[in-house]
Amino acid sequence: MSSSEWLSIIIGLIIGLVFFMFGMNVMSGSLEKMAGGKLERALQKMTANPFISILLGAAITIAVQSSSATTVMLVGLVNSGLMTMSQTLYVIYGANIGTTFTSWILSMSGIESGNIAILMLKPENFAPVLALIGTAMCMFSKNDRKKSIGTVFIGFSVLIYGMEVMGDAAGKFQNLPGFSDMLLSFDNPLLLLLISTLFTGVIQSSAATIGIVQTFAINGMITNWMSIPLVMGANIGTCVTSLISSIGTNHNARRVVILHFAMNVIGTAVWLPLFILFDYLMPDHGALYEFLHINENASAFAVAICHSIFNVLTAAVLLPMGKWMEKLAKYIIKDGKEEPKREGVFLDQRLLQSPSVAVAESNAATIKMCAEARTNVQRAIDMIDAYDEDVALLIEAAEDTLDTDEDKLGTFLVQLSSRSLSEKDSQIVSKMLHCIGNFERLGDHALNLLKAVKELRDKDITFTPQAQEELRVLASATTEILAITHTAYTENDLSLAAQVEPLEQVIDGLISRIRSNHIRRLRHGDCTIELGFVLSDILTNFERISDHCSNIAVAIIEVEHNTFDTHHYLNDIKQGNEAFSNAFADYAEKYSLA
Repeated sequence: MSSSEWLSIIIGLIIGLVFFMFGMNVMSGSLEKMAGGKLERALQKMTANPFISILLGAAITIAVQSSSATTVMLVGLVNSGLMTMSQTLYVIYGANIGTTFTSWILSMSGIESGNIAILMLKPENFAPVLALIGTAMCMFSKNDRKKSIGTVFIGFSVLIYGMEVMGDAAGKFQNLPGFSDMLLSFDNPLLLLLISTLFTGVIQSSAATIGIVQTFAINGMITNWMSIPLVMGANIGTCVTSLISSIGTNHNARRVVILHFAMNVIGTAVWLPLFILFDYLMPDHGALYEFLHINENASAFAVAICHSIFNVLTAAVLLPMGKWMEKLAKYIIKDGKEEPKREGVFLDQRLLQSPSVAVAESNAATIKMCAEARTNVQRAIDMIDAYDEDVALLIEAAEDTLDTDEDKLGTFLVQLSSRSLSEKDSQIVSKMLHCIGNFERLGDHALNLLKAVKELRDKDITFTPQAQEELRVLASATTEILAITHTAYTENDLSLAAQVEPLEQVIDGLISRIRSNHIRRLRHGDCTIELGFVLSDILTNFERISDHCSNIAVAIIEVEHNTFDTHHYLNDIKQGNEAFSNAFADYAEKYSLA
């Protein structure tokens, strides 16, 4: 065979592999986008029941079409402190089982029949139809979910086209003189295991390696015996992705990778020697040997069976050894020196590889930030009646944490917003970006209130009984608006968010009345200018607190409606809005000054 023919085969294999991996990447990305926060919620359901964890691990991997993606996701969650190492063990078992789903789809390429209906089950036959449907859905549908489904169809079609290109190139190998003799030189199972492991480690996709093995099987290039170590090597090689992802993580996150790697290595160490021993002891033409078709040409279906049996049997063997696996991971990755304690929000960059999970965890972190901001303002409000040095230190520390959290979340969310997100996830990210600045500012005003209270204590001055009572009414109204805002944000409750603005207007009215009353007392000599400055600071911060609550409520409502025009929204609800007027009247009566 000429050098040009060799070059044609090699280029065909490379082009086919590129199309295969690109299609796989497009398909898995769209599947994950469609899953939205369901992946994160599924992971939160991890229990002590290993069977439920295995099923969930398999389901998640089928959804994202990659056991490596699932493991990287777990590494990120453990590194962020959102899951424990123990919770991930059985999920990894399930991920290895779930990754065999792709090989079963590809195995249909080996279907042979004269029946047109049956032939349409072959991926290469129905893929063009899916590509046409997918293209139409992407071009003409305005629904985000339908566009994602269309993208999945297109990705699958590209994947199948890549497999066909690889198959055509591989088929040309059969024309090589001495091809059969060359195959015999690769009959060593350890050599095949090494080749498969290294190749999968380089391309970082066991699905692609299995797809190539199935392509070779369809073209009669490998036997059932040769497919076994190739499948095992693909399972070991795919761990490279998670190994790379664990660089720079904490001890427990690195142990997750060790669990993934150890499972595949132990499975290979158990089953490959047993199979070699079986082959050595079993007569070449024994009944069992003939039944298993050991030396016959493999089929795509046989490769899929081998892939599934290996992962299921390995999980079955290791299932009762959970504690031992954890001890092994801890033995390999020792605790060493104590890791620094993380303060506030921490979101691992690896979560960005699974945008839907990253959105859900960012939202959880933002909800915590909202709760911390509310708590800190409440601490400051309570200090007006009774100063406490320990609480003052808590307020100062919490304000620093809120500042840091806003920086971390803001940076992470900007990165996340550039990823491919579902419409719902995009709304959630937009809401978070609009709100985290307001949460941080609430912390600033808590600190400002603390400074005003400290000034009262340091100067040993107090407000008049009337001013104290007015501040108690204002504090009660502010406490309620904080509570409503916190609940509305946490539960994304639009009706509750709509209650914030009328209460904010009542608070503005209260502040205006308190200012007027102070001026009247000042004229009558019942109050001092010095107290007036402190009171002005306190009132200004109460006003700003209610303003930020209003901003948060508007963001909740407007983002949900895919609009964001604060001025337009506030004008609309105040003019001729009966619900707003009724709520305003109720709050005005509840928080009236004597």
